[in-house]
Amino acid sequence: MRARTTEERRREIVRVARATGAVDVTALAAELGVAKETVRRDLRALEDHGLVRRTHGGAYPVESAGFETTLSFRATSHVPDKRRIAAAAADLLGDAESVFVDEGFTPQLIAERLPLDRQLTVVTASLPVAGALARADNVSLLLLGGRVRAGTLATVDHWTTKMLAGFVVDLAYIGANGISREHGLTTPDPAVSEVKAQAMRAARRTIFAGVHTKFGAVSFCRFAEVGALEAIVTSTLLPATEAHRYALLGPQVIRV
Repeated sequence: MRARTTEERRREIVRVARATGAVDVTALAAELGVAKETVRRDLRALEDHGLVRRTHGGAYPVESAGFETTLSFRATSHVPDKRRIAAAAADLLGDAESVFVDEGFTPQLIAERLPLDRQLTVVTASLPVAGALARADNVSLLLLGGRVRAGTLATVDHWTTKMLAGFVVDLAYIGANGISREHGLTTPDPAVSEVKAQAMRAARRTIFAGVHTKFGAVSFCRFAEVGALEAIVTSTLLPATEAHRYALLGPQVIRV
């Protein structure tokens, strides 16, 4: 069996990372039949090309225009962190009477933590969010129409954005595939980006909630600057020094 070329080896690393959610240097070296240092060099090159982000001992894939994790996958990664983040984000509701809840697993968890002992209007493009709140007596639920994306079970395209354009909401809970100080909030799909941007235009306040792995990641479509956010809610795995750098751009940064 001939040895893989460098390009073939790196393509295989990306394939495995996307299929499993993460790769380990030691396991890759054994599977590919190369030295660990060769794998580390491959991961550095792949990170330079924006395909993976390295961690201690491995890497995980970066979402892009051509690759995006599914909702079912997101529901299995960093779940305890996401539950803490969601609870802290829900606590920032304040006196808001109307709320937009974005697509994604963390926003879904936020929806499940919203107080149900008062009247609340919730607007969402997410079928799982709608399902979580559909039976709540005090919630007036508006599900945005449009084309449903299979991977995230959320609506997009002009039907969705046109409906959103007719609303003014007190607060938007927004997710993103990446957030960076230089490039702001990003997501792989232009159709999703349009919905998020329209939701932020409709909202008086916007809160971003996401795990530490989102920070520094850059996806294909930018829909907002960091300074447009009132608050960022994430986990303590985001270093305090990095959280401070984001806070300097305007939002309150809460680590839980």
